[in-house]
Amino acid sequence: MTVTYTARVANARFGGFSQLLLLWRGSIYKLLWRELVCFLGLYMALSAAYRFVLTEEQKRYFEKLVIYCDQYASLIPVSFVLGFYVTLVVHRWWNQYLCMPLPDALMCVVAGTVHGRDERGRLYRRTLMRYAGLSAVLILRSVSTAVFKRFPTVDHVVEAGFMTREERKKFENLNSSYNKYWVPCVWFSNLAAQARREGRIRDNSALKLLLEELNVFRGKCGMLFHYDWISVPLVYTQVVTIAVYSYFLACLIGRQFLDPAQGYEGHNLDLCVPIFTLLQFFFYAGWLKVAEQLINPFGEDDDDFETNFLIDRNFQVSMLAVDEMYDDLAMLEKDLYWDATEARAPYTAATAFLLQQPSFQGSTFDITLAKEDMQFQRLDSADGPLGEAHGDFLQRLLPVGAGMATGGLLGRRLSLMRRKNSCVSETSTAASCACAGAPDGAAPECGCGDPLLDPGLREPEPDLPVGPEMPVPGAAPEPFTTVPMPAPRGPAPPWLPSPIGEEEESLA
Repeated sequence: MTVTYTARVANARFGGFSQLLLLWRGSIYKLLWRELVCFLGLYMALSAAYRFVLTEEQKRYFEKLVIYCDQYASLIPVSFVLGFYVTLVVHRWWNQYLCMPLPDALMCVVAGTVHGRDERGRLYRRTLMRYAGLSAVLILRSVSTAVFKRFPTVDHVVEAGFMTREERKKFENLNSSYNKYWVPCVWFSNLAAQARREGRIRDNSALKLLLEELNVFRGKCGMLFHYDWISVPLVYTQVVTIAVYSYFLACLIGRQFLDPAQGYEGHNLDLCVPIFTLLQFFFYAGWLKVAEQLINPFGEDDDDFETNFLIDRNFQVSMLAVDEMYDDLAMLEKDLYWDATEARAPYTAATAFLLQQPSFQGSTFDITLAKEDMQFQRLDSADGPLGEAHGDFLQRLLPVGAGMATGGLLGRRLSLMRRKNSCVSETSTAASCACAGAPDGAAPECGCGDPLLDPGLREPEPDLPVGPEMPVPGAAPEPFTTVPMPAPRGPAPPWLPSPIGEEEESLA
């Protein structure tokens, strides 16, 4: 059974995890004590042989071997390979639990889409959920040793009530050498289609919803099968195991205490029990034991999944949902807060302090700004309109050629772009001009004498050739008669942004 200690660590306090250290069931002590005793026994045996059995010449050779093992044992990357391996195993362990086939969503859809209070409607709903439970039992007995011990043969599944004898004959007569956990899902689909033909499922949308939930349920069963089939690559497991075992095999010799009288560096103290070596063994070997327990959570370890419990729970709640609870509603009544403008559930004396805490509005609600930082700023700068700066920038980039000097197409496009980006009218320019009151002869500083802003200073645009005459709308023109085109438009005011596309059409 899964070891649950969530209530013990509900609140963080001083030494909160320390009360978990004395638990035995599911603990690291229960997993590791045999390996720890074996390691300590071998270490003490080598230490006793060094002290009491070896001759002086043999002791000198053994001391050189100890120094050699201690020097090169650190080359084994135990932390690196073990850390990645355990991370992979834990991630895989949790994903396997997420693939456990739970019928909760499916039973709600069956109860809401398969109608009929008569015996046949009840039979439809119960049979559909029994097929779903049968599929889960078949896949779990294929991957879990605990479930297989409970249902070792198909006869046990029949005797347990998940399958009838007629269904067993169809199941065994199906010629397939592969795992047939999916067969009850096909029976489910066929029965749902029959219920649709009989009108128990009232429309195709309800049937579609039912089959979609069945596919989700079947997909989880399939993922359990694939997790059982595709394991963590064997080479990875072997590398990690060899790294841990070889490291501590070297530590058995390299961590021995030597005679301080020989003057070896780092061997000034002589003890019998290697405290920190035992702690290191506890951590690294314990880490490997964690991976060993989690790599297959469908066994019978203390922290493996409760598959038999889930089978019992899922079968019971699914039958309750589609049978006894079908169309079983309480009388509708007005709730306690029917006339309340602000509904709030009451608090007990132990939680009344929560009422005094303000509700969270967002992380930016506590930010304060100075008064001057909250003033809106104008988009145009004091040096001139934004369009003027853009025009000057384009003027610097484009070379002055014959086409621009004579008012060609390129020069006209640049002039139009500058005019479109200039959104300052003559009135606003005169009102905001800094040189409006400047004495005669003073040089303007704001650029109000720019030809773009002063229509009198802008060069007149050349006349465009008159195109073919257009027919008068609403009247049939005489044969080979043309209507004169209107005269070319004069220069547009600087405050009126004109579409560049229209000007380009007229230029053509």
